[in-house]
Amino acid sequence: MQLSLTKALTLLACTLLSSATVPTKTVKRADSSQFVTTQGSKFFVNGSEFPFIGTNVYWLQALNEEQDIINTFSNISALGIKVVRTWAFNDVTEIPETGTWFQLIANGTTSINNGTNGLQKLDMIIKHAESFGIYVLLTLTNNWSPSATDNLTASIDGLKSSVQSRAVVDTFNSSRPRNFLSNDYGGMDVYVRQFGLTTHDEFYTNQTLLNAFMNYTTQIVTRYVDSPAVLAWELANDARCNSSVAASPGCVAQNITQWHSTVAQHIKSLDPNHLVSSGTQGFLCTGCQKLFPRPTAPAQPSARAVAGRRSVAKPLTKERIIRERNEQWKKTRALLPKSQQEGGEGIRVRGRWISTPTKRQSDSQGVGSAFDGSQGVDSEDILGIPEIGFGSFQLFPDQNSYGPDDPSLSAFNNTLQNGINWITTQGQIAQLFDKPVSLLGFGLVTQTNAPDFVPFNSTVAPFASDTSAAVSKASSTSSAASANSTQTFGVTDSEQDTAYSSWLNAGISSGVSGLIQYQWSQGNLTTQPNTAISPNNDTTGESSNSDTTGESPNDGYSIQGVGEDTVQSILQNAVQSVSST
Repeated sequence: MQLSLTKALTLLACTLLSSATVPTKTVKRADSSQFVTTQGSKFFVNGSEFPFIGTNVYWLQALNEEQDIINTFSNISALGIKVVRTWAFNDVTEIPETGTWFQLIANGTTSINNGTNGLQKLDMIIKHAESFGIYVLLTLTNNWSPSATDNLTASIDGLKSSVQSRAVVDTFNSSRPRNFLSNDYGGMDVYVRQFGLTTHDEFYTNQTLLNAFMNYTTQIVTRYVDSPAVLAWELANDARCNSSVAASPGCVAQNITQWHSTVAQHIKSLDPNHLVSSGTQGFLCTGCQKLFPRPTAPAQPSARAVAGRRSVAKPLTKERIIRERNEQWKKTRALLPKSQQEGGEGIRVRGRWISTPTKRQSDSQGVGSAFDGSQGVDSEDILGIPEIGFGSFQLFPDQNSYGPDDPSLSAFNNTLQNGINWITTQGQIAQLFDKPVSLLGFGLVTQTNAPDFVPFNSTVAPFASDTSAAVSKASSTSSAASANSTQTFGVTDSEQDTAYSSWLNAGISSGVSGLIQYQWSQGNLTTQPNTAISPNNDTTGESSNSDTTGESPNDGYSIQGVGEDTVQSILQNAVQSVSST
């Protein structure tokens, strides 16, 4: 029943998608710029349309040898992948003895490292990306930068509690080298802490912090203003009101929108060559007042509409979201055996999210936290900023909710379907604003990777061996605990393959112009003690074969090992699909 229903759902989703849009042939235009540009909801480069499949390699700058960077690009290029998203920041509060760092932020002052373990590493990345014909999406800061002084908590099956003791947290942190996790490269909260401030959203509103960040931004942007290897400047990964440092009570989505406008204008004044993007999760606020409202002129018919039909994207409203969700649930219920339809009993869904409390849904008839503004960001408003060249969204169901679950579906089928819905919604937004929208990162944690999984807003692996006993005990004593609550965390490799294929196909069919998997994995890397690629580093989940070779970091989304060939094959098939449109 589980397998057949999954196939039926996938077929239903594909039918709905194909009825709305169909791929178009490669478009040529007179503008043959070597820099990536946009026209309507599409990317162009060298005069041709440029839809792309990409991968995330946040740790690229942390590699110890130039040859490792070359080998990584070589393997990525071999699959036909043309875009790599990576961090263009690495903030430290004291100069480390080993490893890479770009900027020292300490006691209200900042300084740039232009040395061989500093921005020269980024120079190396840009140089080799260009040689492989790869475009690099450079992220300038991160919303997430948790430290041992933060109150690190996790929500497990709806139970909000501290994850183990401070001693366990400290032990886990000390066993993992700097730059191993994506949230260990500095970011917004490093500025907040080192400038003596107390709330996360002061990063967006405090003029001193804004000046400090724009000074760093100026250094990076002017350094690569003439490089065609840079796809775009991404202002921040997952910007929002809240972080591991608490937000002030007065933080609203408009604060984050205004920050994006200010920084985007600054970058465009320095660099007319490259696009600017936001990097948000794509969260919306259907009822929020807009600083940059969408033009009221009627939307143009979709260029991908079926011949003889013209489809026009409709504005997102609370009423529309709920109506379409209920219609979809009704269709899904019709696929169930008649006995289940009449009995009113679907498959119960176990909670399994690791996230901040704001993601949980208390009202099944509401639009959900991805749409109601509770995440403290309004991606539609940001997309309306004139200097923002394209929009962004992300898809990490292990950490965020993208809509209430259908009670007729299993946990995995809800994950699959909510992901497809989220992607198609973003494609509709691209059509509404006549700008490209890209999926900057998507991933699912497998059961194999569960012990290494660390949420983006934490430094703790809740399913690692040190914490598994406590997690099981906490779950079993929760008032909401059920037989499902102690099941193994994560999806199977086969389920991950199904989700990745379905999401990529949904993105291509919905007109999402860029799809970037999270994250790439690389083996046979040069090791150096106390760096992200350390010898015999057990925190990767797989020990190195020798003291001289290592593997790239794994935060729970690595494709290294079991299933790697399948995921790479899925990405390669997606590359071929977008290349043929």
